[in-house]
Amino acid sequence: MQRTLLIFVDGVGIGENDPTINPFIKKQFNFLNKNFGAIPHLNKKELSSDGKYLFPVDANLGVEGLPQSGTGQTSIFCGVNAPKIVGKHFGPFPYSTLKPIIEKENIFNSFLEKGMKVSFANAFPKIFFDYVNSGRKRLNVTTLMALGSNIKLYDVDDMLEGRGVSSDITQLRWNTKLKYDIPIITPEEAAQRLMNITKENNFTLFEYFFTDHLGHGRNKEDFDILLDDLDRFLFKIISEISDDITLLICSDHGNLENIGVKGHTTNPSLTITAGIGALELKEKIKDLSQIKSAILDLYL
Repeated sequence: MQRTLLIFVDGVGIGENDPTINPFIKKQFNFLNKNFGAIPHLNKKELSSDGKYLFPVDANLGVEGLPQSGTGQTSIFCGVNAPKIVGKHFGPFPYSTLKPIIEKENIFNSFLEKGMKVSFANAFPKIFFDYVNSGRKRLNVTTLMALGSNIKLYDVDDMLEGRGVSSDITQLRWNTKLKYDIPIITPEEAAQRLMNITKENNFTLFEYFFTDHLGHGRNKEDFDILLDDLDRFLFKIISEISDDITLLICSDHGNLENIGVKGHTTNPSLTITAGIGALELKEKIKDLSQIKSAILDLYL
């Protein structure tokens, strides 16, 4: 069975070789250094090692202005040039005219129409389900995709039974921010859980959005903790991905790679591939709108 794991990491581009503004240069992340032997920057945007590839992807899509999440994520998951459709970059939530496209053309539906198994691996707290059930629909692209495709959204019980992964990786914020009382797990345990979920599906998506929050300066007190957890999580996955799984890590726009500004950047988005389809994805993906079709081509 062909299996693909897509880890979407919000707001991460390839930035300048400057540790004063670029956390990737300052912190020297293990998931990059130990897998690729270097940290990417604007003068070294492509790296490869042992069948793993790191490369830049255009997030601007021929439209002026700063790329935004609503249009960027629609481009990724629906295979369209969303900012050109609406005439501008827009976010954080999708533009109203994009919602029908998201509901019908999203990558979950494309797999389901082929009779394949999919999983949105993130687990959601009760407050999220209360919000959705209230009838309010100010949701991001990935949750609109899941609702439009009628796939299961995992809750706390699913997460505690190993079927879902916390958006913060370790489950810590469920206790500190949401007043749960649940076990904290290590980033390595979370990574193994995600890999186990991947083995049961043709396509698995996990979304990590705290990188964009950190770039906007919204989590200053948790900056080092969140990035260290992400580093350990991605290091285990990239280092141990099995040869029969395709891994794609991608982002919708730049932000975190330049904490000298609180807004987004026009830098290329950071993209990594590993596993059986790594080279094919690397050769086919030049901008965000090509990600969906490149993934689906693996199943032809």
